[in-house]
Amino acid sequence: MLATSLAGCAGTEGGGSTATATDAPSGGGATQTESGGGGQTSTGTPTSSGPERVVFGQPAGISGKWDFLQPAVSQASELATQQINDAGGPLDAEFELLRRDTAVNPQQARQVVRQLVNNDRVPAINGLFSSEIVPLWDFIQELEVPIISPWPGSTFLDTRGGDRGTPEDLSDDEWLWRTVIGDTVHTAGAAKAMIDNDFTTLGVLNGTSAGERSWSDSFIAAFEDLGGTVAQRVEVSEGQSSYQSSLDRLFQTDFDAWALAVALTDATTVIRDWSNAGYGRQLLLEDGLMDADLIEAVGEQAEGAWIAAGSTQGPNYDSFLPAFQELGDADVHTWGVASYDATNVLALATHRAGEATPEAIEQSIGPVTREGGTAVSNFAEGKEALDAGEEINYEGAVTPVDFTEFGNVWGNVGVSTVTPDGFEEEFTVEADTLKESIADY
Repeated sequence: MLATSLAGCAGTEGGGSTATATDAPSGGGATQTESGGGGQTSTGTPTSSGPERVVFGQPAGISGKWDFLQPAVSQASELATQQINDAGGPLDAEFELLRRDTAVNPQQARQVVRQLVNNDRVPAINGLFSSEIVPLWDFIQELEVPIISPWPGSTFLDTRGGDRGTPEDLSDDEWLWRTVIGDTVHTAGAAKAMIDNDFTTLGVLNGTSAGERSWSDSFIAAFEDLGGTVAQRVEVSEGQSSYQSSLDRLFQTDFDAWALAVALTDATTVIRDWSNAGYGRQLLLEDGLMDADLIEAVGEQAEGAWIAAGSTQGPNYDSFLPAFQELGDADVHTWGVASYDATNVLALATHRAGEATPEAIEQSIGPVTREGGTAVSNFAEGKEALDAGEEINYEGAVTPVDFTEFGNVWGNVGVSTVTPDGFEEEFTVEADTLKESIADY
C-alpha cells in the first residue's frame, strides 16, 4: 500500500535581523523573509574564505489549487537543507531556502521571482509549476538564473531547458531543469498500461489549464502511437458545481475506458457525478490526483480507478524515506521527493562551482549529476568527494537524476489502483521500455 498524497550576486546574508514565517510547522532552513532596515541587503558581507550564508529562492504553491501538494515539498526541501548544513554547507556556508507563495499564478510568480532575484539577490531558484513556467518562459530566459524545479511535467519543456550537454558554454543554456519526470514519460507509461490491458478505445475529459492540457495531449499522443483510439474528448472549465452535462456528452460515445485530468476539487465533483450516473467503465486519473484528500472525498466512488505516476522510489529512496518521516507528518509523493533532489543538486553545484553566482552554478549542474563521476547519494558524500578533487554523479531519491541535454530526467512509472483506504500499486512500467518511443526529451 502506498502512503502517498499524490512542485544576480550570491544570496548571502551577514548579520542583522529579519522577520520570518514558514508555511509548515516542521522546521529547518526555509523562511519567507521580509526586507530589513538600515540599508541591509540579502548579500551581506562575505568572510575572507567565502560567504557566511548561501540562500536560494523557493517559489511555492502555499495557496492555490495545488496547495495540498506543498507540505511534502516543503518538508523534503527542509530535510535536504538540514542535512546540507549538518555536512557544513556549500562553500562551508550556512544554507537556506527563502520560500515565497505564488499561489500557482503566473503574474504572482513573476513578482515573486523578480523579488527573489533583484531584491533578495538569490543566485538560484528551486521551484515553479508548469502553468507558471510556460507563460513566463521569455522572462525566465532574460533572468539568466538557474532554476531547478520538482514540479513541471509540461511537454513544453521536453526540448527546452538544460545546457545542451555543453556545461562550459552558457550561450546555448536555457536555465531550467526539472527533477521530476515529464508528462511525456509518465503518460507514455499510462498509455502502455492501458494498451497492455486491452483498453484500446478511450474517452478523455480534461480541464483547460496548462497542466491538464499538457497531460491530456501527451497521453493521447502516446496512446494513439501505440494503436489506441480516442473516441471522444471533452474539455471543461474549472469550478463548476456539477459536471453532469459534460459527462453526458462524453459518454454518448462508445469506448472501453476513460481518462480524467482536472484539479483535485473538480475531480471529486466529476467522480461523484460519474458514480451517481452509473456510467461505469475503467477510469484512469492524471498523476496530480494521487492524493490522500481524493481518497477521503471519493475513495469509495473511485474504487478500482487507475492512476499512473512517476515512481517515488529512485536509487536512494530507502535512505530518504525514514529521515523524511522523522522530520514531519506530510504524506510523501513524487514532487516532494523530487524537491529533495533539486535542493541537493543546487547545493552540490554551488560547492563544485566554488562561488555562489548564477553563471558558475549553472555550469556545474550538469557535471554533478551526469554519469562519469563518483556516485553519491547526498550532499555530505558529494561534498567530501568534491573536496578530494573528484567529479561526482548525484543519484537521487526519486530518479537517478542523470540530466539530459534539455535538463530532463528519466524514471519509472508506477500504476496504482484506488481503494477506499488509499492507493495500491499494481505494477511498474520501467523507464527503459519507454525510451525507444520518445525521440526528443
